[in-house]
Amino acid sequence: MLEAAIMIEGQNGLNWSRWQKIVRLVEELGFVGLYRSDHFTNMNPPDKDSLELWVSLTWLASNTKRIEFGPLVTPVSFRHPALTARMASAVDDLSNGRLTLGLGAGWQEREHHVFAFNLLDKKPRFDRFEEGLQVITLLLNSETPVSFDGAYYQLREATLLPRPLRPGGPRILIGGNGPNRTPSLVARFSHEWNAMFLTVEQFKEANRRIDDALEKSNRDLKSVRRSMMTGCVFGHNDLSLKEKLEARGRSKEELHQRGIIAGSTSEVKEQLQMLAEAGLQRIMLQWLDLDDLSGLEALAKAVH
Repeated sequence: MLEAAIMIEGQNGLNWSRWQKIVRLVEELGFVGLYRSDHFTNMNPPDKDSLELWVSLTWLASNTKRIEFGPLVTPVSFRHPALTARMASAVDDLSNGRLTLGLGAGWQEREHHVFAFNLLDKKPRFDRFEEGLQVITLLLNSETPVSFDGAYYQLREATLLPRPLRPGGPRILIGGNGPNRTPSLVARFSHEWNAMFLTVEQFKEANRRIDDALEKSNRDLKSVRRSMMTGCVFGHNDLSLKEKLEARGRSKEELHQRGIIAGSTSEVKEQLQMLAEAGLQRIMLQWLDLDDLSGLEALAKAVH
């Protein structure tokens, strides 16, 4: 059975009032999880509220009991991976093991320019990401002090205390559709692969690449959960759906071609069923209107 979670864009006007309402509602409605992006700004002006990721997840960990949660994804370009490992371990403990640590290389040029973070060109960016994954997994998994001498990060007899309550700390998620480095990084470091905006056929193809990489690494294919984050345009009645499609400026068919879940209750269920049959285990439905809580309630009834 395909698990349904909610994903929100944290740079899209997220503040404490909205976050607290959404967290409580997602917990009440029976969604399996709540995930959010980690951005300082939007891609283009105007800037909107953007609640800091780890502070918001700390509140969630303390004020929910059931839902899983995490960043989709937190870039190593913003924070030293040792800091990320420390915060993730603590938040996972606080939530009794409900955090999934989604990690990424970084991509959005504007926020890196505005706050003077070094994004790097593509190859060195992924080289740095690989080192960040090494540092994080070393710190989370090692019971004794560790050293690491990379081009971007160094550790000198570093240890993470207190030790994570979960052996190895939170599950690591790596997101991306890339055909080359992403599958090998997933096979080496992650417990979950998260695709983005793929049609059923595109997902099948990308999923096969993950399987191939896992086989080459002698890992059990079932050891990595397969999830996907994609857009969601849902209307609980014809008028609601028509308004949302008009706001997007695209037809249902055009959205489907971009891998977006769009339609009425029956249409949404059919799309989710096809993805489940293709091997998808969890879907994170991107909910862009942070104030449309009644729509979120209707979506919960449609997918459960």
